[in-house]
Amino acid sequence: MTGDSPAVRPEPGTRVTFRWRKWDGSPHWMHDCVYLGSDQWGDWFGQRAGWRSHRPGRDFPAEGDNVTLLPPSGDFTATFNAEPATYRVYIDIAWDVRWEAGEPTGIDMDLDVVDARDGRGIWIDDRDEWDEHRVAYGYPLGIVERLETLAIDLERKVIAHTAPFDAATPAAWSARLQALGSVAPDA
Repeated sequence: MTGDSPAVRPEPGTRVTFRWRKWDGSPHWMHDCVYLGSDQWGDWFGQRAGWRSHRPGRDFPAEGDNVTLLPPSGDFTATFNAEPATYRVYIDIAWDVRWEAGEPTGIDMDLDVVDARDGRGIWIDDRDEWDEHRVAYGYPLGIVERLETLAIDLERKVIAHTAPFDAATPAAWSARLQALGSVAPDA
């Protein structure tokens, strides 16, 4: 992952906006969240139920509390959702996820690994979007191969509940989010 040194990370409890874009630079999702801190897996962010997530043409409040891991590799983020959210785990395969001007930012690369609570199981999602965009945006072959391999590896880890995709690791960060109380995102 490229980006700022650990010294420029905000203090835990600081509100930030996680900004996603597409490969061509166009805006994508923005999530109101709070920086929670870091551990051996990377940096963690929290979002309380009702906080805003939006992109061009779509705007909705988070269904429940969630915590998101940004690993040092910068090639994915993993969001762990509390109930009633449909997905327990939602991994965005990404590129160049990093700190920029004190906030997290990255390129959404379409593929997702999801673990649904409704009995559908664990799978790699949005392969159709991936196939369409890798041609339309001209993703370099080396990146395509790397991210396809990563998605398969992450799917295996989620199936095996290997840390940090176990229950205990995100639960500790969810507890930190709860301990912050009613901190509100910037309006």
